[in-house]
Amino acid sequence: MTDLDFDFLRAYLKQRSGLALTAEKRYLVESRLGPVCRRFGIATLRDLVGALKVSRDTGIERAVIEAMTTNETFFFRDRAPFDLFRDVLLPQVIARRASQRRIRIWCAASSTGQEPYSLAMLLREAGPRLAGWHVDIVATDLSTEVIEKAKLGLYSHFEVQRGLPVQMLLKYFTQVGEQWHIAPGIRSMVDYRQLNLLNGFEALGPFDIIYCRNVLIYFDAPTKADVLARLAACLTPEGALLLGAAETVIGLTDRLAPNPDHRGLYGHPPDSARTAATAPRPLRVAALR
Repeated sequence: MTDLDFDFLRAYLKQRSGLALTAEKRYLVESRLGPVCRRFGIATLRDLVGALKVSRDTGIERAVIEAMTTNETFFFRDRAPFDLFRDVLLPQVIARRASQRRIRIWCAASSTGQEPYSLAMLLREAGPRLAGWHVDIVATDLSTEVIEKAKLGLYSHFEVQRGLPVQMLLKYFTQVGEQWHIAPGIRSMVDYRQLNLLNGFEALGPFDIIYCRNVLIYFDAPTKADVLARLAACLTPEGALLLGAAETVIGLTDRLAPNPDHRGLYGHPPDSARTAATAPRPLRVAALR
């Protein structure tokens, strides 16, 4: 692969996925796109670049983007954001939404589903506190492949061992051969959609809580600022945004501010006046009983 080919791929991935590759990541392009070439019967990476330049084969385009995006995840990853949800955010939303009895949550980089399913299990564990409430969990990801896997709710023994408490495994999963199938009641609580964060997502409507963890680290500063500003527009006035441990809004937007008491938690600045958007028709509603 020539320098020109690599530069083309860097620009191509930046435009379509936001992924900002440095020159040191050339090895990553070669290792991840080699299997794409073999899958489509393309001889070399240079030929793959040529195909991307002259063809509008959406299958190849999608395969290239999905091969280069990282989908590392596991149940209750980093634990603290989920303890924060259970102990702080959920009680706050329940108090605020007592009259509407509805909660809207968005997992903006849901990968293979462990994050939204972790939240769904915590909501189910809340039991009587949410009896009769409507809960929308919208889960989106750039990759259609991981979205399809998430919809199945089928995980290997290795995957359920990563972060998932044994009592929740036994309570919410059924073993099917060498795999574990999440309970239909938990699976039905999550509405999965393919979504590129570089595109508009205002139609999803306002959310009380947004998880957008470990995705902004792959963007350059202007792209981060743009995505954060649009995430802020989707938050209700007292809504909460959770980012990954290596991510921040500082120096990128003044529409969000860090919570001084909880690392990784952000919301609208307290001195800003905002009007909540009108909630759209729910994508999927699950009633907790």
